[in-house]
Amino acid sequence: MHNISKLVYGTLLFLLGQTLVWYQINGQFISTWMKEHPLAVSFLGVPISFVYIYATQHLVEAFDGDMWPQRLIGFSMGMIAFAFLTWLHLNQGITLKTGVTLILAIAIVLIQILWK
Repeated sequence: MHNISKLVYGTLLFLLGQTLVWYQINGQFISTWMKEHPLAVSFLGVPISFVYIYATQHLVEAFDGDMWPQRLIGFSMGMIAFAFLTWLHLNQGITLKTGVTLILAIAIVLIQILWK
């Protein structure tokens, strides 16, 4: 890995993309408008796709062309975003099982970044 700024930027873009997707698909449980207008909400998919495309680009470049790190970091950012937003909006706490899963998600990111 040669470019730490690409790593940080790509990781943050994945976190943003995962957050936007959470609202897109789970907004129906916190917003009557989103529940009544699924077609309108589905159009968020286009800008969200661009976020994922650029996140992937930056992380693949950060890892010198390796594809696996970006996939695993993207997955882990999804786990983290989902846990936080589900707790925040739907009041569903972190169980022991979920907590262990989140620790594993963080471990996945650290392995991808630190293991040479």
